[in-house]
Amino acid sequence: MVNHKKIVVAMSGGVDSSVAAALLVDQGYEVIGMMLRLWSEHGNERSNRCCAPDAMALARRVASHLKIPFYVLDSRQIFHDKVVNHFIDGYSRGITPNPCLVCNQQIRWGYLLNHALSIKADFFATGHYAQLHKDETGNVRLMRAVDHRKDQSYVLHVLTQQQLQATLLPLGNLTKDEVRRLARKFALPVSERAESQDLCFLGNDTYHSFLKRNHPEIQKPGLIVDHIGNVLGHHQGLAFYTIGQRKGLGLSSPQPLFVLDKHLEENILIVGTKQELGTDVLLADNINWISGNPPVGQFTSQVKIRYKAPFAQALVTPIGIDRARVVFDQSLLDITPGQAAVFYDQEVCLGGGIIQPMSTKTSLPSQRSH
Repeated sequence: MVNHKKIVVAMSGGVDSSVAAALLVDQGYEVIGMMLRLWSEHGNERSNRCCAPDAMALARRVASHLKIPFYVLDSRQIFHDKVVNHFIDGYSRGITPNPCLVCNQQIRWGYLLNHALSIKADFFATGHYAQLHKDETGNVRLMRAVDHRKDQSYVLHVLTQQQLQATLLPLGNLTKDEVRRLARKFALPVSERAESQDLCFLGNDTYHSFLKRNHPEIQKPGLIVDHIGNVLGHHQGLAFYTIGQRKGLGLSSPQPLFVLDKHLEENILIVGTKQELGTDVLLADNINWISGNPPVGQFTSQVKIRYKAPFAQALVTPIGIDRARVVFDQSLLDITPGQAAVFYDQEVCLGGGIIQPMSTKTSLPSQRSH
């Protein structure tokens, strides 16, 4: 079967994108493989998990095996400007950013998709685990993957209707085990390659070390206090702590203490007991609604506040076109500014936005506390 549609597949040298390309070739499409060369720190060029030399070599081997053209696009500068700078800026502002969201929005479905369309491709495909279904109006609905364990709709909630209309996700109706079996069936040289879960540009490094090297001024020590302003110790810089964190605080206490909040202007870290941790409300901003329009009025939703977080039932109240107030049925311990709150109606991803800081009421340290 020959299909004259031209499809650009984003390839990474991993099993998922390789099987996505193989399936489309098997279905008769004209397939072109493209890989992004992303930014890495000087001297650590081999550490970027998404485009290290071995990954690039594997992607070339897969393309050769499938007899499809393969190109590498140099996106180092735009990746640094859009993704790495966003990562550093977020931590410097006391939040915990998710750079994968920016990468999907600005790099994969921005720079790479635009390049695919510039060569007259009909569609752009990736190895993400999610499903796309057109409704009766022609709008594309973003759905959870059949394999809920691998579902990546959370990190795709940033995509617009225009981007989704041009996208194919060949793995959405497959489980990871089925994808591995297909890789073996197609005799792909990546069939047994292990997955990487870490941020690509960190490599084997920690984000602490990365920030210290690339933004040294982020190391700004300050006070650790409880919610009534008693000084309990000193922190090494607000960027190195996240809401709900317990370990690494360097405090001696008869009961475990957790990070409750961060006051950026005063450079103060607020800690407290587990009983003090948690809230049942958040504000989300910069929301992308998959349909293109916010829902009319309040609605109940299953909400994820992190990629790996379980669903939490909530009442969502849209505010304007790109903000919402979310009130959960139960208090959650790890609502973290900078992460995304993503809204679902059963299997349908409705959209999502970035969790905003909502500072707790904390007394400033008194002079006697020093």
